[in-house]
Order: sequence, then C-alpha cells, then structure tokens
Amino acid sequence: MNLGEIMSPNPVLLRPEQSIRETVTLFLERNIDGAPVVDENNQIIGLFTKTHVYRAIEQEMDMLQPIEKLMKRDIIIGHPEEEIEDVLYPGLGRLPIADETGIMGMITRTDLARVFLESYRNISSELDAIINSTHNMIVSVDKQSRIRVFNRAAEKLLKQKAENVKGKLIDDVYPTSRLTNIIKSGQVETLQKIMLNNHYFISNRSPIIKDGEIIGAVGVLQDISELEELSRELKYVKELNEELDAIIESSYDGLYITDGNGMTLRLNKAFEMITGINGREFLGRHVDDIAREGIVSESVSSLALARKETVTIIQETRSGKTTLATGSPVFDKIGNIFRVVCNVRDITELNMLKQKLEQVQGLSQHYESQLKTLRIYSGTDKIISKSTEMRKLLETVVRLAEVDSTILINGESGTGKELIAETIHNHSARAKKPFIKVNCGAIPENLMESELFGYEYGAFTGAKKEGKAGYFELAHEGTLFLDEIGDLPFNLQVKLLRVLQSKEINRVGGRQALKVDTRILAATNRNLLEMVQKKQFREDLYYRLHVIPVIIPPLRDRKEDIPSLIVHFIALFNRKYKLNKRISPDVVDILMAYDWPGNVRELENLIERLVVISSSDIISRDELPVHLSSAAVDNPQVSVSAIIPLKEAVESVERQLLERAFAQYRTTRQMAQKLEVNASTVVRKAAKYGISPPSR
Repeated sequence: MNLGEIMSPNPVLLRPEQSIRETVTLFLERNIDGAPVVDENNQIIGLFTKTHVYRAIEQEMDMLQPIEKLMKRDIIIGHPEEEIEDVLYPGLGRLPIADETGIMGMITRTDLARVFLESYRNISSELDAIINSTHNMIVSVDKQSRIRVFNRAAEKLLKQKAENVKGKLIDDVYPTSRLTNIIKSGQVETLQKIMLNNHYFISNRSPIIKDGEIIGAVGVLQDISELEELSRELKYVKELNEELDAIIESSYDGLYITDGNGMTLRLNKAFEMITGINGREFLGRHVDDIAREGIVSESVSSLALARKETVTIIQETRSGKTTLATGSPVFDKIGNIFRVVCNVRDITELNMLKQKLEQVQGLSQHYESQLKTLRIYSGTDKIISKSTEMRKLLETVVRLAEVDSTILINGESGTGKELIAETIHNHSARAKKPFIKVNCGAIPENLMESELFGYEYGAFTGAKKEGKAGYFELAHEGTLFLDEIGDLPFNLQVKLLRVLQSKEINRVGGRQALKVDTRILAATNRNLLEMVQKKQFREDLYYRLHVIPVIIPPLRDRKEDIPSLIVHFIALFNRKYKLNKRISPDVVDILMAYDWPGNVRELENLIERLVVISSSDIISRDELPVHLSSAAVDNPQVSVSAIIPLKEAVESVERQLLERAFAQYRTTRQMAQKLEVNASTVVRKAAKYGISPPSR
C-alpha cells in the first residue's frame, strides 16, 4: 500500500511568521495537533505540533512569538508513490506527503491505526478463507488444549459445527486426537493413523511455537479411504505413464508432443539424437522456439495447429540432417485440439543411399557403354613409348598424378589424350574410384547440362520419376575426363567454372546444392587461347583449366615409337581375330616415312585393316593403301630430325632395328643372320632395351 492511498489530503498549512497563539487557535478550530510549515513557494520548511505549544508554555514564552522559533526543521517527507513499509519506523507520529508541486497530504497516527486495522481484518479474513477452503481437516488448540480452529472440512467429516466445539477442551470432544500430548512433548508426529468418530484418518500433528514457547498444537487430517483410492489411481496412472514412456522411447522415429497451445509436453531420445538438442531444455517451451533457434528449418507442429489437419514436410535440422516430419493434431470431444503428435524420421541416410544407388546405376550404365567400345590391349600398359619425348612426358604425367590440380591435355586428334588422362587417374590417390570419360562434342547441346549435372523429377518432359545422377556425381571422389572441352557450349562454361570454384553442383530442376569431390581433367585438339580471343571460350574458365598444361607430341615428331606401336598393334589384332600375321620390313620403312596426320589412332586403324584384309601371313607393301605405297622408299636410310648425342642416336637405331627384327622373324638366329651379328649379341641387346618377342 503506498502513502498516497493512506494520507489525509489537503492538510492545514502554517506559515513561519504565524504566532504561537494564532496557531493554537487554529489547532482547536480544526481539531488537529500538528501541521506542516511552508514558505511562500508552498515548500515545506518545518513541522509545528502541540508538543511545541507545551514547550512554549513551560518556557513561559510570549505567545505572540512566531512559530518558526519553535518548529521542527529536520523532518522526514514522504512521497505518494512510496510504500508504507519503506518509511514506517517506531515513534512515527505524523508524516508530511509532498510531490514536486509541494505539500499534498499528511499521515497521522490515526491514519496508521486505520490502515493497520484494515490490514489485520484483511489478513484475518484471508486466513479464514484459506483454512476453510482447504480440502483437509484442520483442528488447532491453544496452550490449555481448547479448540481454536475447526474448519469446514472438519465440520463435514466429523459431523460437528465449529461454533459448538470452539472453546471446548479437545480431549472432551475427541479424546483420541493426541493434540494435548503434542503440547506437552513439543514433538512433530507425521502420517499417524487415528480414529475419530469411529472413522480412520491419516493425521500430521505439530506444536505451534511463538517466540520459542509452545502456545498450542495443530492437526491436519485426511480421510484414509480417499487416500487409498487416490493411491490406487496414482499407481494406475504411474503404470500407464511408464508404459507410455516405454512405448515412446522404443520408437526409432523421433516423437515430439505438444498441448493444444503448442507448449512442449514430452519428446523421446530419438528426437534428441536427430535434432542434437537436450530435451529437458525444451519441456514447457513453445514449438516456435525450436524453429526460432534454428533447431529445425520449420515447425510441423505449428503448421498442424494452424491448419488443424495432419501436415507432412521435409525439415533440415541444425545438426545437418534431413528429416521427414509429420504433425498430427488430436481433437477432444468438442473438436478442439488438445495434443499435437509430431513424428520425425531421419532420411539423411536414406537420401545418401538413394544418391549412391543413382551413382552406382549411372556408373553401371556408363561402364556398359564403355564396354561396348572397349578395345583389347596386351600387357598392363596401354601407352607404347620408346621415344625420349614420350618417356619424358610419361615421367611428368606420373608426377602430376600425385597432386590434385586441374590438368589441360593438349594434342592433335589421335595422339592418345584419353590414355594420358587414364594414366593420370590410375597413378593418383583416386585410382580405386570412378574414372568417367565424357566427350563434350558427342553429346547434343540440349542434353549436355542434364548429362553433366543430373536432374530431378519433373525437370523436363520425359525426365525419370526417380531423377538421375549426372557425370559429376558419378565421378564423386574420382576423376572426370572432359574430352573435346573446346566444344562445350558457352552457357555451360559458366556452370563448369562454378563447379571448379565451389565444388558444388545443382541438378536440373533441383534447389539443393550438392557437394562433389571430383578431379577435373580436360583435353582438346583446338587452340583454346585463340578461341578466347575470338570470344568463343571463356577466358576465366581457360585459365582455371590451364593450371597445368600437358602437351602430347604428334606421331610425326616421335617416329622412333612407330616400330614399337606396329609390333604392339600386330600382336593386339592377331589375338583379337585369332590370326598369325606378320609385317614385312619394307612396310615398316614405308610407315616410318609417312607423316601420320591422324597420329596413333590412324596407325592403329591401318594395322587393323591390314591384319584383316591381308590374304597371307606376311603383310607386304602391295596391301598398303595407295597414298602409303606411293611413299615407299627403295633405299632405306636412317632419318635425322634433330641433333642428339651420338651414343643416344646409335642406341635409338639399335633399338628400332631390333624391334623390326623381332616383329619379322621367329628366332634369334634368323635375326642375327639378317643383322649380321652373333645370336648372343641379339639376346644381349634385346635385354638391354627391354624387347621381347610378340605373343604368337
């Protein structure tokens, strides 16, 4: 209660120049015994009371003296908004109340007495109401064991009126109550079974202590039959709750239950594991708090409450999981929602398995397509190289395979760019992961994007219902070889650049970005820099691909590889077609003199053609195409295309001669006769250069 509610407003105000006599007359007229003294601004400067009048009489002062000579100057002033408890102290007689405008009221002892009386009545009335509203029986006695309190519950259960028993000795009315014993012993007795009026009750009895002295005792009693019924109900509810808890906790799915207002009632361990929260922190909190704090992307319980129907959505949790959440409202008899049960299933792993299945299916289809065009090679190495240039190139390629940089392979058509890319993959840490080859010039432009990045259901007419993984996903953790990169459509060059920079792709028709860990190898037989200058190829993509360039020399610049390649391809197609063809030395000479604009691919195709169409076991110059037979050389001689160390040149010639001899003759004796050396020299030299007879 604040002072403004207690004060007497508009008090009598005195001026300091008023005489004592004038003030006494005013006190008598107004029937007051004190008043505040104010200045000309209505600001209090003192307090004058009847005590000051008594002091003036005692000191035989002139009653015409002004009151300012006697008034009390050091006074306490109250403010209307202050609480009475904050300013109340022993001896307080009167208290002026003022605000910024001046004196507005006065609190006297009469005002305080009135407040205390009203407070006492309110407390007494409230206490009676509390005692009489209590479900349990309450009986209290004073120090003489006379009944002082007998509430309505006691009247009802003991069949007595309070006015009939109050003031009587408890032992005369209820001799088994034992309240008199409590007064004597001062001990508390809890959960005691007693009989009153031939009926059993459970009683808690305690002494009433004031200022360290026992002044009575109180007993609180409960009908035991009601307690037993309550106990049975409690046991049933407990068992039911335990059963419900067991059912909820045994669910593999997360369960989240709210009341009709969206307040959280319970959730299970599975929900905690899926969302990564401590469930106890959210009990009693609103469902919107979970979405607001980013625990889930959207609250399905809120949607179910708003729509008043079952709602199913895809949620993203703070822990990074994707869930399928269903909120189901539960209605009471009058159609109001009183519960919402939310079922949450973690589909992150399911999505991952789906993506892996798509990847495996895509790889299967890709490998099936590759198998249809697979060529049969002998040995384990697909690259035949005897020349210094190719050996240095392969050494560089093997070193580059150890790093994960993007590589651009340049070379004329048919030089073996795909084999170089496969060699890089096979010697890298990704060797056991997929190696996906894509010819950018062989896929129609309108299909290129969906083939590279995949698509979702409904992305375009004819799209598979389950969607499809693209080449980037198929090559995840492996290598993607983009052959003929110069033929990539300009609009897709931007998307390829984004993949190289962010390592993320977006399926056609999809909204969610997918992380991909794919190494990119690109190849081209075109001049990309010239295309950049002509605005046919993006400059930023060019420099992104051109991190490490690899240039494959054409076959005309490494003619010393031609004999080895001929031997290799003869053996390859003999094995493929189950034949036993050989090639004559003069044909080898003719092939060595040719410039090979189609490079290794042209040579391979020619050898296959000669093996297939040759009518005899020895392929002669007569079976060569016209454009090659016209290039025949009557006087074979060693051609020199560059100045190299003499020892290296001699070894190169020796190696080529031995390779031709091994391709033409069956025994080392025949080879030695033709080369005009000992057979042991042929064996020693062949071992030196790693030459062995082809498979027959």
